[in-house]
Amino acid sequence: MVNLDASKLLRFDAVGSTSVARKFNFTRDRINTLPLPTNGQRSYFYDTKVRGLAIAITPAGKKSFVLYRKIARRPERIQIGPYADLSIEQARHRAEELNAQIALGKNPGHERRNVREEMTLGELFETYLQDHARRLARKTWREDVRRFNLHFHSWRLRKISSIKQLEVVRLHTHISRASGPIAANRAVEMLRRVFNKGLQWGWKGENPAEAVERNPERSRARFLDGDELPAFFRAVADEPNETIRDYIFLSLLTGARRSNVQQMRWAEIDWQRALWKIAETKNNEPLVVPLMPAAMRILDARKANNSQWVFPGTGRTGHLVSPKGAWKRILKRAAITDLRLHDLRRTLGSWQATMGSSLPIIGKSLGHKSLAATQIYARLNLDPVRASIGRATDAMLLAGGDVVGLVTEGKKV
Repeated sequence: MVNLDASKLLRFDAVGSTSVARKFNFTRDRINTLPLPTNGQRSYFYDTKVRGLAIAITPAGKKSFVLYRKIARRPERIQIGPYADLSIEQARHRAEELNAQIALGKNPGHERRNVREEMTLGELFETYLQDHARRLARKTWREDVRRFNLHFHSWRLRKISSIKQLEVVRLHTHISRASGPIAANRAVEMLRRVFNKGLQWGWKGENPAEAVERNPERSRARFLDGDELPAFFRAVADEPNETIRDYIFLSLLTGARRSNVQQMRWAEIDWQRALWKIAETKNNEPLVVPLMPAAMRILDARKANNSQWVFPGTGRTGHLVSPKGAWKRILKRAAITDLRLHDLRRTLGSWQATMGSSLPIIGKSLGHKSLAATQIYARLNLDPVRASIGRATDAMLLAGGDVVGLVTEGKKV
């Protein structure tokens, strides 16, 4: 019987009649003929070419490459990969990479344990929603959920450290082609915010979306000028649906976001002071909008409806939603192209600027939010805002022929 000297790295087979060397030059033939362990535990055989490289064999016959090293006097077994999928040379190359990390003072085994314990992207996104995004406007929260489900659903089970910058770059390119450059930019921006929150909460890693180059974006500058207003006003006045007609006029006269106008409630109107008090905007902050006489006439003419909404609708929300069909009809009647509902908001701001209003006043009236501008807005009252909107709306009504006044007084245009 062979003496079991550990220094010779010998092992008895199942019946103890022959011995098998525990350390040898790895070849496919030698590995394929290794015996299975009989004690119910894995057995390990070591390569003579690369320090610490071993092949592990389970009682069921599954073989995998591992690296066995003592790091800081503690044994570490680091998984490299299954024998069926990796060649011997690939395993040796990976083992040499891990040995190089160990020589530099790193512990790959500890890092891998951290990866196993870290969040998946889906878990990080859920935490982001619970602890951060829910504090934002509901629309922003819903939009983030929609983007994640649309673009990152297939990554939801991946550990966050496994997501690399090159993958984000490729996804950005794919979204750009499939959904457009702006959608791609917004998706990557959201991913960057999610990873930044993970870093703030103690995750040690890199943000793979941080340095991804965005698609160039051109700010939209479309608004109704003086030559277009008469035809536009008449086209809106000819709209048979009074709710949509009044909605469009009020959107233009207040400069409010279309979602806020659609969800306008009678309880928000201060009739005595001619103010519209919006409880929640896109910026998740309240906004007070001065109402000009033309806007008040529209509201006064609509008071007869019994709904809580100024612009009731037939859908599940109870209020008007984006009137795409009617908007197309109006633009066709006015012979105007490339105009969106949001451009009505930009139109008021542009006419305010034309009439000499300062940027802080315009920002205050439109509910814009920025760090520098907000400090200035805080020192303003509503009187200059009202004057600014008044000058702009008067100029628009003069240019358009005051069709709003004729309509609200029941006169034929």
